[in-house]
Amino acid sequence: MTKLAPGRKAPPFELKDQDGNAVSLESLLASGKGAAVLWLCNHCPYVVAYMGRLVALDAEFPDIRFVGINSNDPRTYPEDAPDKMPAFAREHGAEFPYLFDETQDVARAYGVERTPEIFLLGPDGVCVYEGGVDDNWNDPNHVTDRPLRDALAALSAGKPIERPQTFATGCSIKWKNA
Repeated sequence: MTKLAPGRKAPPFELKDQDGNAVSLESLLASGKGAAVLWLCNHCPYVVAYMGRLVALDAEFPDIRFVGINSNDPRTYPEDAPDKMPAFAREHGAEFPYLFDETQDVARAYGVERTPEIFLLGPDGVCVYEGGVDDNWNDPNHVTDRPLRDALAALSAGKPIERPQTFATGCSIKWKNA
């Protein structure tokens, strides 16, 4: 499995959101300056800790479309089941679509390893940033490095991304047993 790296075109996808509506990468890129594709899940303490910051970034950069994707196997982590996703999104104030990757094909196509892991795409669908949110998952008051925010600001302003890849801290993807 090869990770989508900065400079490479993102694989297309179409998945259902928390309300059963189909959302495609193409539709996300059709408006705005790009898309932030966030791998999330309901149970991971890192995701829970970062949700407020991700929701705030979504509001701060309205010209970049945010989308969350949950690729975890709900048989091993029932709290990540698609029927629990709408409540999770509402609880955290997420207004962006939260999609379920039942087959895990999209996660494999992107080479996702953990939650949260972010792929920021330019309007042409090319990856411009891959990595984490910031340098302090458990204490937002002690964050000193915000690579995702920096990348979002650069993309929004039409400038190059200074650090196109960072390390994402989080829980591993819960793969289905073959």
